[in-house]
Amino acid sequence: MAGTTPGTPGTPRVLRAMNDRAALDLLLEHGPLSRTRIGKLTGLSKPTASQLLARLEAAGLVIATGTTEGRPGPNAQLYAVNPRAAYAAGLDVSQARIHAAVADVTGRIVGEYELRTPGRAASGVVRQVADALDGAVKAAGITREEVRRLVIGTPGAFDPATGRLRYASHLPGWHSPTLLEELAAALPMPFEYENDVNLVAVAEQRVGAARGHTDFALLWNEEGLGAALVLGGRLHRGFTGGAGEVGFLPVPGTPLVRQVTKANSGGYQELAGVQAVPRIARALGIDTPEQPYVPVAAGLLAHAAEAHGEDPRYAELLDRYAERLATGLASLVAVLDPELIVLSGEVLVAGGEPLRARVQSELADLAASRPRLVLTAVPVRPVVRGALESALATTRDEVFDTSR
Repeated sequence: MAGTTPGTPGTPRVLRAMNDRAALDLLLEHGPLSRTRIGKLTGLSKPTASQLLARLEAAGLVIATGTTEGRPGPNAQLYAVNPRAAYAAGLDVSQARIHAAVADVTGRIVGEYELRTPGRAASGVVRQVADALDGAVKAAGITREEVRRLVIGTPGAFDPATGRLRYASHLPGWHSPTLLEELAAALPMPFEYENDVNLVAVAEQRVGAARGHTDFALLWNEEGLGAALVLGGRLHRGFTGGAGEVGFLPVPGTPLVRQVTKANSGGYQELAGVQAVPRIARALGIDTPEQPYVPVAAGLLAHAAEAHGEDPRYAELLDRYAERLATGLASLVAVLDPELIVLSGEVLVAGGEPLRARVQSELADLAASRPRLVLTAVPVRPVVRGALESALATTRDEVFDTSR
């Protein structure tokens, strides 16, 4: 459990560790603080706050970082979390590339690297992961051994019963039953794996539009339609890890898709996936190519968001696409009744507020409850940001535990 410390409750050692963690969390949230300010925020006396800071400074967890200015009286020493206390890494794996990033313990990204993998072969996945990680580590100016934890985000999900990647047939080499063991043998740090859309939800919950919300859903649309479900503050992954694979939902407006995992598609994907946008546009007399799907669809929706007031074709494009998106969301709302739905992914972000408002209006007609729809607050590399936030949460629990 995050934030817990071993030992007997109520003993001085455990109480000191609890105070240490509270102070470190405050420094992460607020940035540099003086001893007096830390004392007020934690409720500790000045002598106890001074002892706490001396203890954390000696442990290498905080550093002095300047003084207060512009206030009456002598300037006070400011303290901050030592960014070099620990590092964590995150990977975002897609069909054409692996993007890696390293963050220090404060959450600041200090190194990034993108490994292009066009025409990826079924072999060499472990080497590609290692190369991407090494590129980010080198950019950060540290060594592999300084990375405390790694989180890897992939499409689909690893079945906990078999260890095989499911719902992602387009990732060659990632379906070997021994892949996780091979990665564990090759990497010097503990690693975890998570569905990429789930990691986007982690980013929104920690630093984005869903902060403060314990029940929400996230709809993602880039190469495929997916969703993440957060219930009671925790990700809901389902029995095989496939919760949120909403692209497979049978929905009105499209023929039934059978053997969906073999087809790697389903009713909602056919109705409102990225490939639907240029088809709607063509039906409205807008001259457009179909592929590559993501940049074409994002370009059409971005233009529609700007030109819908002057060109009725683009207004109709937004209307029709919003209705399709709301059709699938209505099923999600009927089952989960979420307080909030976050719209994310390049295609949905491109439609902006005009698309969001239309989906909200359509959903009001199709669903019994009225969840609030918001656009993502983490539009840039959200999978990597979620992977880092997930890795940092565990890393901080380990590094900030001064009771050990």
